[in-house]
Amino acid sequence: MTRTPCRPIHHGHRIVSDFLVIGGGVAGLDLSLRLAEFGSVQIITKTEAGESNSSYAQGGIAAVLDSDDHFELHIEDTLHAGAGLCHEDAVRLVVENGARSIHRLIQLGVPFTRTPEGPYHLTREGGHSNRRVVHSADATGKAVIQTLLERVQQHPNIELFQNHLAIDLITAHKTGRFAPDHPNRCLGCYTLDMKHGQVITQQARFTTLATGGAGKVYLYTSNPDIATGDGIAMAYRAGCRVANMEFIQFHPTCLFHPKAKSFLISEAVRGEGGILILANGDRFMKRHHERLELAPRDIVARAIDFEMKRTGDDCVFLDITAKGETFIREHFPNIHAKCLDLGIDMVREPIPVVPAAHYTCGGVLTQLDGTTDIENLFALGEVSHTGLHGANRLASNSLLECMVFSEAVERTIRHRLNDGNSDTAHHMPLPPWDSFDTDQCEEAVLISHNWDEIRRFMSNYVGIVRSDSRLARARRRIELLQQEINEYYWNCRVSRDLLELRNIALVASLIIRSAIHRKESRGLHFNTNHPERDDVQWAKDTILPIHL
Repeated sequence: MTRTPCRPIHHGHRIVSDFLVIGGGVAGLDLSLRLAEFGSVQIITKTEAGESNSSYAQGGIAAVLDSDDHFELHIEDTLHAGAGLCHEDAVRLVVENGARSIHRLIQLGVPFTRTPEGPYHLTREGGHSNRRVVHSADATGKAVIQTLLERVQQHPNIELFQNHLAIDLITAHKTGRFAPDHPNRCLGCYTLDMKHGQVITQQARFTTLATGGAGKVYLYTSNPDIATGDGIAMAYRAGCRVANMEFIQFHPTCLFHPKAKSFLISEAVRGEGGILILANGDRFMKRHHERLELAPRDIVARAIDFEMKRTGDDCVFLDITAKGETFIREHFPNIHAKCLDLGIDMVREPIPVVPAAHYTCGGVLTQLDGTTDIENLFALGEVSHTGLHGANRLASNSLLECMVFSEAVERTIRHRLNDGNSDTAHHMPLPPWDSFDTDQCEEAVLISHNWDEIRRFMSNYVGIVRSDSRLARARRRIELLQQEINEYYWNCRVSRDLLELRNIALVASLIIRSAIHRKESRGLHFNTNHPERDDVQWAKDTILPIHL
């Protein structure tokens, strides 16, 4: 039952609400709609609403919807892809609630593709034993985002703050609101209003991070420019543990073209019969895995990386021409159109592809109810580590995770509200942002140089294949760069470039530290000095302790 309409309250540069959601992807939008039934909601989006990692999800959402499929099969596929590090309770929670999540999206109006006979069309992707991926042509994420965003913009209890970049979380310990021995609590965050160049205080009783992943830490990524690991960095600085940051998933097939700007070629292209070949037509996956092109993503990405290094070629090719023009146009209209714009006719010729950083399997450590190490702070979606993905995410489990844990977070918050926890401290004024009398940075070129250096050495030293010497070199570089960046931060007025640089540097450091710690190869982490999987010593999460 919706309460009396209520909006966030504005007090100059301080805005107060019941709920603050940082991020406007599927996770953030769905949770905001759920929470708006119980109070006022602020949503922060870094750019225009609708721009998120979710928007670029082409393939679809995996769920057991077919009578020939079973929960246990989806669970088994997820556990197998996760290479021994998935938490089975998290996997079971997500899989068993998958169909309900899909039905919620259908009720909200998401236009999933149907078969000519009427039922929803299900495709199959790498690592799946059955067809279980529901989709909206080849632009599922965009369709889901558009549907949710329309609902959000119409809801009387939700206020959307576009072009706002969260700087840091505000916690009770940092403000002195409670004694150090009292459990820490999140009170909101400081945000840069990039349109007006002002820092505002966005205050709430409950705060949720739904900021997505960190693909922009790498030079080549399928992620949009906003994916700079902001939520992971903010949570770690505030006192949250992070887990499994060494497991960065590289999507095997990103379009290789100078004007493509990291355009993804969906997993579904291989699921529907696309084959991977070298320039000479050699179908190379037969040398790497019995499932060929439908092997899990980590295996396909490593196979492509190996073949490119062996041959010296800049890319490999994905060929689906055997399916014919009608099939390709019907199933992949957006991919077909994008390729045509770049002079590639996938109906008649193979698509040039390369692996690119795609998904952050680790993140802010959460429980199955979405809670973190800080009271009243939740994490949801790619920014979080729930235990679902283990050492490698199964294709099309990501949007499913967003929906299932959105419901879990809503349930947790609703129970706290129903328990009579009528805390009103979140209305008390918080200290305003202190600019420390900083000036505009006069050497912005240094920021851009550091951006470029981090992304290049992360790609070269901490990419698909790693070694002890490469990781040691990366650690030395990131430690030096973090010192330089901290000097910029404390002496220059905050800007988007500076804040994002600060965040990618911290996330890069977390990835490097985690990769150095794991002395084996498993899933997405492959170290040539430790090439074997070791289930005796390393069948456990890498959890980095709180660092304040």
